[in-house]
Amino acid sequence: MSIEIANESGVNVDETSIVSAARYALDKMEVSPLAELSILLVTLDVMEDLHERWMDLPGPTDVMAFPMDELDSSRRPDAPDASPALLGDIVLCPAFAKDQAKTAGHALIDELHLLTVHGVLHLLGYDHAEPAEEREMFALQKRILGEYQDAVAALDKRDAQRSTDDRVLGIAGLDAPAAEPPAGETP
Repeated sequence: MSIEIANESGVNVDETSIVSAARYALDKMEVSPLAELSILLVTLDVMEDLHERWMDLPGPTDVMAFPMDELDSSRRPDAPDASPALLGDIVLCPAFAKDQAKTAGHALIDELHLLTVHGVLHLLGYDHAEPAEEREMFALQKRILGEYQDAVAALDKRDAQRSTDDRVLGIAGLDAPAAEPPAGETP
């Protein structure tokens, strides 16, 4: 899966983490590994322009999704004629999302993960214009985001344990293999 990210927002964010959230959501939704996605982080002014131009709504917003190709969900990813599917673009506005994160009581990166998953679902055809659609999309979004956060927490825990183990082994002198004696010498 190819995911490109460009940060033109002027806000310093963990771009790798955003790509990770997008990849996780696409994997959970069983999107072809040949799929291509672009994520763009923009300023308030750029987002306001896009929002007005494409949605005919005033002011900036947090996330917009621009689908490219119609997905053929009936085609298997391992089919002989499989070709890359251009999913489209997700546009995020970290400056706008910052206030939402504060209101929600979590970090900006958590809000950007939520918006990334939201954008992925829009690219896959989900919407929230009608109450039933909203319930379906937001439940799916909540489940994927929760599973992603659990997976990240498990990896962080594993890495912390590995670091502790390496430190203990180092203190005990068990962190490096014994050096081989030079040829012809015995230990």
